[in-house]
Amino acid sequence: MSTYILGIESSCDDTSASVICEGKVLSNLIANQEIHKSFGGVVPELASRAHQQNIIPVVNQAISNANIDKNQLNAIAYTRGPGLLGSLLVGSSFSKSLSIGLNIPLIEVNHMQAHLLAHFIEDCGEKKPEFPFIGVTISGGHTQIVLVNDYFDMKIIGQTLDDAIGETFDKCGKMLGLPYPAGPHIDKKSKLGNFNKYIFTKPKVDGLNFSFSGLKTGFMRFLEKEKSFNKDFLTSELDNVCSSFQNTIVEILFEKVMLAIKQTGINRVVFGGGVSCNSGIINKFKANEKTKNYLSFFPKFEYTTDNAAMIAMVGYLKYITKDFSSLDKGAEARYKF
Repeated sequence: MSTYILGIESSCDDTSASVICEGKVLSNLIANQEIHKSFGGVVPELASRAHQQNIIPVVNQAISNANIDKNQLNAIAYTRGPGLLGSLLVGSSFSKSLSIGLNIPLIEVNHMQAHLLAHFIEDCGEKKPEFPFIGVTISGGHTQIVLVNDYFDMKIIGQTLDDAIGETFDKCGKMLGLPYPAGPHIDKKSKLGNFNKYIFTKPKVDGLNFSFSGLKTGFMRFLEKEKSFNKDFLTSELDNVCSSFQNTIVEILFEKVMLAIKQTGINRVVFGGGVSCNSGIINKFKANEKTKNYLSFFPKFEYTTDNAAMIAMVGYLKYITKDFSSLDKGAEARYKF
């Protein structure tokens, strides 16, 4: 008998619902919130209100697209955290209510674990990573290096001490006058520029931890200086600036991951999160696999950003071992492994 899991994701500004069957995605819908673009970032109160409007139609459509009846669902998996508390509450409350109404198990999911376990979705690459591996979660809110021994045996061995990598892209992109989210725009323009044109200081942080606040400050001062000499500096140099800036971030990430490989002796590197679709990061890690003796795994584009398919996949893995959640557990903005 087939096992159907409904996944619900509402950690930030995307309302998503997905149905999977035995690891195969039957539907994966995402309702984006365009309103945040005019503010240059996500506004938590507006995000939670939009989730309230979107969650019923998105879930209903996901079940419909999967060509099943809601009574065929075996369990509901939802994002308990980390994320914006107001947004998480909408998803968790709805999931609990539906679980009670259908009398089926409820499964809590850690959003960051799900980014890494998305690789085990049936259509997310022909070759699945073997345990143990080094997980690298890079997104707008997180930058982590994780030692992954098994599906749910994970330990953070390095993380940012301040800004996340995606946040750094967006904040520096805003300085350049690029729309939010700026990361994809920087990536696109970097392909047209010379990545060696400008040099930005890479913060020195011990071990496997990161720091991007110094890079951000240095970038701001660089722009102020250049524009003081030439107010039209970015008109002619935007592509070169984007390329040089992105290359700096890629090098910072690459150096830390290489150190993680050296310290752990593990040569399988698995990426997850919205920034893992950055072409500079993908090209850097793929180009050096043979010379540095490691394998890198990147998820399909649709599983890089926040999506419910990865939540449903984790739900399926937990369903197999009957790792169910209780109704009294609340959403957690800083939910840890």
